[in-house]
Amino acid sequence: MKSSERSVSVWEATREQREFPPLQGEVRAEVCVVGAGIAGMTTAYLLAKAGRRVVVLDDNAVGGGETGQTTAHLTSAMDDYYHVLEKVHGKDGARLTRDSHQGAIDAIERIVTEEGIDCDFARVDGYWFCGPEHGRDFLEKERDAAHRAGATDAEVVERVPGMPFDTGPALRFPRQGQFHVLKYLEGLVRCIERDGGAIHTGNHVDGVEGGSPAKASGKGFTVTADAVVVATNSPISDFVAVHTKQAPYRTFVVAGRVPAGSVPRVLLWDSLDPYHYVRTQPAEGDPAREWLIVGGEDHKTGHHDDADERFARLEAWTRARFPVQDFELRWSGQVLEPVDFLGYLGRDPAGHENVYIATGDSGQGMTHGTIAGLLISDLVLGRANPWETLYDPKRKTLSVDSVKMFLEENLDVALQYKDLLPTGGEVKDAGEIAPGTGAILQKGLTKVAAYRDQGGTLHQRVANCTHLGCIVQWNSEEKSWDCPCHGSRFSAEGDQVLNGPALGPLKPYGEEG
Repeated sequence: MKSSERSVSVWEATREQREFPPLQGEVRAEVCVVGAGIAGMTTAYLLAKAGRRVVVLDDNAVGGGETGQTTAHLTSAMDDYYHVLEKVHGKDGARLTRDSHQGAIDAIERIVTEEGIDCDFARVDGYWFCGPEHGRDFLEKERDAAHRAGATDAEVVERVPGMPFDTGPALRFPRQGQFHVLKYLEGLVRCIERDGGAIHTGNHVDGVEGGSPAKASGKGFTVTADAVVVATNSPISDFVAVHTKQAPYRTFVVAGRVPAGSVPRVLLWDSLDPYHYVRTQPAEGDPAREWLIVGGEDHKTGHHDDADERFARLEAWTRARFPVQDFELRWSGQVLEPVDFLGYLGRDPAGHENVYIATGDSGQGMTHGTIAGLLISDLVLGRANPWETLYDPKRKTLSVDSVKMFLEENLDVALQYKDLLPTGGEVKDAGEIAPGTGAILQKGLTKVAAYRDQGGTLHQRVANCTHLGCIVQWNSEEKSWDCPCHGSRFSAEGDQVLNGPALGPLKPYGEEG
């Protein structure tokens, strides 16, 4: 999708994304990595450094998917809390969770240092502070669970120091991190090419086959490899196995510039649900000011089309607490929430031989993606990794919390199929669709996703998602068609897949058979 057709993140606004010539024909490699975000690029970097012949494929620029839409918090303070993870995964699971996320931050710092990557990496403290429904006892409960998980330096403080509003008590996690993610990926590009790896963009992979060898292919190209790593945010290598165990959510971000030093350099989160998350970032070419980046207001993908209201609430929340007047940037991204709160990283759960997946970032994509690189590279190289069982995509977690979330999310998916009934569209006639907007039409028994471009041309596609057939919904902010079941997203014209698990575009209306 052209950048002019959607919102643009701080990273995209301050850095040009790298593109490479697309692959044509057939290539043999030892490892093919599908996806050039942080999970794929970290995996490719580690395997290329270990001497493997690596090919990276992406239909977008490097970092042009969800990695470029992040707020780039690097943290081992878990979104879903250690006291919850301990209930779901046990004390050993909570400890391994902390070890892996802290290990991911350490790995990024090590790579930055060893490879000389200039990406604004900094160690910062992270702080949870309470929303109205929680008090100090909540923080102390989480502190005690964090201590049992190995974060023995976590401590409750009376307020976040230097913050321009009174946060009240907060739980401090020392030695977290932040960086400029596109600069970091630029550094990984340099290293992968140095070590003999090849990167190709403009290649939409629509087929992954397991076997010896495995294959990744698309229109006009095929890569045959000893291993294929699918790092596409939502995996495109299996149809159902993982997708019933995680749910897609849109999350919203605003950014404005504040006087340098007016907000302390920390990571900050409150305990609301959905929660707010805050950090600063140096503003290149403007040393007197820095970016204040604030996210939150999540909703399940395809369930609402009210981005303007969500951005307005974020801006109001931020203005009430921070010295920011103008918000220059706003954007949204997609996160995948696993039913048991941890990513699915490892061997393909559908049993495809020599295929590996990385998905389920749960809002902590930078560390989950780095863990994916560390873990999957070990599996490909035949090395033991202590995190393998914890993140195994085939795992079944039978805690009350995870079973409840599994049932709730899959009931929600089932309810979406009611939209298949011929109960009418959002508008009665295509003439009601203004330029630059889309709506669902009912034509006989068929739901049609109709978009009128700025030139007045009407584009019509069958509104059934090409993954499992749910009716897509119009996203006014991103100018896309979003599936409310498993999060597939399509361009406004319906002729491109923006996010899996769908492999192909929406079918042209009139060719649905």
